[in-house]
Amino acid sequence: MNVYQAISAVQKDLSAQGISKDRKNMQGSGYAFRGIDDVYNALAPFLAKHGLCILPRVLNRESVERQSKAGGALFYITVEVEFDLVAADGSKHTIKTFGEAMDSGDKATNKAMSAAYKYACMQSFCIPTEGDNDADAQTHQVAPKVEKPKGIELDHTKALMASAVSYENLKDIFKEAWVSCLKEQQTPLKAAYDEFKANWEI
Repeated sequence: MNVYQAISAVQKDLSAQGISKDRKNMQGSGYAFRGIDDVYNALAPFLAKHGLCILPRVLNRESVERQSKAGGALFYITVEVEFDLVAADGSKHTIKTFGEAMDSGDKATNKAMSAAYKYACMQSFCIPTEGDNDADAQTHQVAPKVEKPKGIELDHTKALMASAVSYENLKDIFKEAWVSCLKEQQTPLKAAYDEFKANWEI
């Protein structure tokens, strides 16, 4: 089928050119990487030359909200994507890969889709380079996830836990809440503190 001939021809051209790692991660250890624009710029002329199209299809998307060490929100996105490599005669080959990314705004999904595309192309066309194949230009510092103590189901307790960044921080929050309970006789909050104390023995 022509699709495999086209893939082979694109791979041949890319093997002579490659994509160097000219970009630097300035927020982490400074490692070199190839950006999605580098892949587009190198790949597009050869796709056009050999009549090959790459058509993405997102199968699944998962989103998890995390907290940065600075206290802001980070959206962690994982996408499962299929790519149809279609030749001029209509023959095609489908590949599947995953992309992961984090962002504090509305770009996490875009970044994850770009990562999926980049690695699908890197592996399908065996694009040569030197060094490790690291992907991202950004390094996010994520706060540890606070596990919920068993037995506590009260909404305000969940809200208190969501605002905590560590076990010690959570202990301080509940100790302050205990003082408030004594002063204001807030029975639900007192019950939450008692449950917390029984489970974590503070």
